[in-house]
Amino acid sequence: MDAACSSTMFDGRGITLNYRLEGEGSRPLVCIHGVGSNLEAWEGIVARLRDTFRVLTLDLRGHGRSSLVKGRYEIDDFVGDVLALADHVGFDKFDLAGFSLGGLIAQRVALTHPERLKRLVLLSTVSGRTPEERERVAVRLAALQSGDRGSHYDASLSRWLTEGFQQRNPELVARLRQRNAENDPDCYAAAYRVLAQTDFGGFIDQIGVPTLIATGEEDQGSNPRMAQFMHQCITGSQLEILPGLRHSILIEAPEVVAAMMRRFLASDDREARP
Repeated sequence: MDAACSSTMFDGRGITLNYRLEGEGSRPLVCIHGVGSNLEAWEGIVARLRDTFRVLTLDLRGHGRSSLVKGRYEIDDFVGDVLALADHVGFDKFDLAGFSLGGLIAQRVALTHPERLKRLVLLSTVSGRTPEERERVAVRLAALQSGDRGSHYDASLSRWLTEGFQQRNPELVARLRQRNAENDPDCYAAAYRVLAQTDFGGFIDQIGVPTLIATGEEDQGSNPRMAQFMHQCITGSQLEILPGLRHSILIEAPEVVAAMMRRFLASDDREARP
């Protein structure tokens, strides 16, 4: 890794955040990862967008090399961290992309700080869960909180990646398993609680920034029904259902996701031309 994309530490809000600022482009883009992940989840996207964008990725609190903050997390803890870091690197107004939990954080930023955003990308995230969907995620949360991490992760792997991809990429799957094993269990459970118990379905129609919504066709948790719900609620939004993919579209199809993001984020440049 060269110096231009090495990780840097930011001390603020009483914690330390690990982040990267990379890319040769001038357009600012912030990318937020999901539960149990870290900034490296965006590497395949950043590699394909760095010519046009200046990309900020970070390890959320409780993840990666950021502070392993103990105790209960709230969605606004993550929002405050992201905005403080954006301020630190000089991003006054920026495009924002969020994956899974990161998509919930991105929704909250769009609802509470719309003046900071140019465009919004919601990837494999949730809104408007049905009672049955709330029950399923509550069961997974209870298993985590009881200390049953192994079965939770084994079940998650099949929800995240197709069997064919797992078979073709055993080394990558092994790295993902290792990363999961290295997660702090209390921090993981605290972040997962936010994912499980946060839903902006009753407010999402208030998002007014241009929005792209995408998920995998076979994603069970952040499913196409929810993506369609968000699309119907957010006026003027665009919807992409990615065929043959499950939850981890950043890992399994970074070229597809990056191309989709580039088209959407560049569209305002085309619209601005006479």
